[in-house]
Amino acid sequence: MDQDSLINYIMDTFAGCEVVRPTDGPGAGDTFFFYDPQHNIDPTHRQPFATIVTKDYGDFDKASQLHRPGVFRLNIGVSRETFRNLFGYLPNAERPSGAPYDFAALDQVMPHPTYGRQAWICVLNPSSTTFENIKIWLAEAYEIAAARHRPTRPAAE
Repeated sequence: MDQDSLINYIMDTFAGCEVVRPTDGPGAGDTFFFYDPQHNIDPTHRQPFATIVTKDYGDFDKASQLHRPGVFRLNIGVSRETFRNLFGYLPNAERPSGAPYDFAALDQVMPHPTYGRQAWICVLNPSSTTFENIKIWLAEAYEIAAARHRPTRPAAE
């Protein structure tokens, strides 16, 4: 799968999805997917439900070694329960002892190296097969984002 295929799938699948692809500044070259059907959510208050990152960010986020030619990382914000089901521990807990993740490995679903504590998962350069498997997590991330912006109903009297 290439980035354009991923972007097109997300744009075509999730209603109300806004795609932001900065051409300058720190996020240049990366892609951010927001739930914003009316395009009226204050940009300072919206959070992406998925991103595609194409470069390392200094010492802050370099474990994926995105400086390699053609390597990108798809990041997805899932529920705490999904995170625990995938990795065997809650996202804000310490990872159980054992072999550490190879955050530079291609085509493997793993906790996000920086935002795993916030229940973000990632995969570098997913294959078509892996992408088919992660579509359910993209849908979950989208639903989580949409739920944040649904009007709340007053309690029945």
